[in-house]
Amino acid sequence: MNQRIFAWMSLFALVASLGWAQEKSEKKANELVASLQYQHGKIVLHGGLATLNIPQNFAFLDEKGANTVLADLWGNPPDKSVLGLIVPKDFNPLEGQAWVVAISYDESGYVSDTDADKIDYKKLLSEMQTESVEANKARAEAGYPPVQLVGWAATPHYDAATHKLYWAKELEFGEDKEHTLNYNIRALGRRGVLVLNAIAGMNQLPEIEKAMPEVLSMVEFQEGHRYVDFDPSIDKAAGYGLAALVAGGVLAKTGFFKGLLIAILAGKKFIIGGAIALFAMISRFFKKKE
Repeated sequence: MNQRIFAWMSLFALVASLGWAQEKSEKKANELVASLQYQHGKIVLHGGLATLNIPQNFAFLDEKGANTVLADLWGNPPDKSVLGLIVPKDFNPLEGQAWVVAISYDESGYVSDTDADKIDYKKLLSEMQTESVEANKARAEAGYPPVQLVGWAATPHYDAATHKLYWAKELEFGEDKEHTLNYNIRALGRRGVLVLNAIAGMNQLPEIEKAMPEVLSMVEFQEGHRYVDFDPSIDKAAGYGLAALVAGGVLAKTGFFKGLLIAILAGKKFIIGGAIALFAMISRFFKKKE
């Protein structure tokens, strides 16, 4: 048999196989989407630590639903620390413009806000960018693409009345042309910090900024866990302030980007998309051979 004919027969067989695999992947993805159970109203987090009040224009996915979206559909490493997701109304994780607010809790102690008016955020950004260079070596060894901290998408701001800190970073993953938006909210509590990360594309910054005030208002620590309930005689202090919280808190000691693996979800690396990309690559290869 002619080698060229054999090569094309192999390609056709592979195309058929990929088509079947893609159809199966799409079916599985749609089944996972259909399995998601959305909640509204009052949601109690972490055994009574805090509450969410979810209005009808948003929805909440619990830990199981969050894992389905982040790990099964978006290809991120499973993360047991995620307590759930806040998502906009009519959320569809298979759409390119889908975004989420991932919620977790860092019980590392009471974070002092006494440095709120003393932080030089321009200098802090420069230090974080320097740290990211070293952190990318560890990311490469773990099989993840390098991440560049491009700059602030929104300069950090602390609301002393509500004890909530928020800021946004513009990130570049590998060679992705579309930069990633990592919008951060930290609600300070008696024994730790509620971490809310809204993750989307940079082109969605206006939409995210519009939604964040309402998201901020949804989250409250329950009595006994509030920032004002801190008792220095019995409660543990975190040992760092707001500046370190922005830079990654205790994670800053082990590499700034170690705590940002979840940000890769903004790329939405679907298995379906991977099959299409593989087919395109093989097609290009055979065209080159011809």
